[in-house]
Amino acid sequence: MLVYLNGDWIPGEDACVSVFDRGFVFGDSVYEVIPVYGYRLFREAAHLARLKASMTAVGMDVNALTVTWSAVFARLAETLPSGEGTVYLQVTRGAAPRQHAFPANAPLTVFAYARPRVPETGVGAGYEISAILCDDIRWARCDIKTTSLIANVLLAQEAAARGAEEALLVRNDRVNEGAVSNVFAVRAGRLFTAPRNHLILGGVTRDVVLELAAGLGIPVEDRAPSRAELLEAEEVFITSSGREVAAVTRIDGRPVGDGRLGPVFRRLHAAFQTFKEEVRIGTRT
Repeated sequence: MLVYLNGDWIPGEDACVSVFDRGFVFGDSVYEVIPVYGYRLFREAAHLARLKASMTAVGMDVNALTVTWSAVFARLAETLPSGEGTVYLQVTRGAAPRQHAFPANAPLTVFAYARPRVPETGVGAGYEISAILCDDIRWARCDIKTTSLIANVLLAQEAAARGAEEALLVRNDRVNEGAVSNVFAVRAGRLFTAPRNHLILGGVTRDVVLELAAGLGIPVEDRAPSRAELLEAEEVFITSSGREVAAVTRIDGRPVGDGRLGPVFRRLHAAFQTFKEEVRIGTRT
């Protein structure tokens, strides 16, 4: 595997960062995961805008980042055998003596690599999951895409230990998002999803699905469903760069609706597949 590290191209097994890097010591870093379809990056500009927003939110100097991302991404995409996968990029505050306050003049650490996508076929293959409900134990700035993910790790592990693929998170009786995803509920043909604020990570895939819903005439209410509303929903689905659009057919062991893929999910899933194909052939970005 070829990786990009601080301006150099290095075999992954040879890439090293300092043990004093603040990304390692504090989780003082931000990141992005960008899907790649047909060697083309999915919503590259939106992902980079979110990276910039995360850097700004944690006080990193955006102007100190001098990477020509388009060239880096093009080379990383070429390493994907089928042109399908994801690009991961991470920016840390750099290596410095350990102290909580920001160091002066520490150069940022910049890292990126590409990983092939595991192929999934059929609407039910990889697009149908079970979930559990958990209290949202994360901090109050979920809008920053930081590598400080121990709460998400613990919640995802709880889901795995209970035989589920995702944890849907409840804060003040509202289901804002999942441990690694954004959440949508369907009631009476309307979509409900949490508004973009500090309690969720504004997902790029989420935004695409909202655009597709508008194009299909599916009404959307910008409101996080309550715990009861989610459990009584006709359909529930999640979105993320990794899972794309996946239906949640069981929550806490109980079926969602009739326990099958619902019509709103099917329409949006099909529309997303069309969108992906347009990215692949270069008619969408």
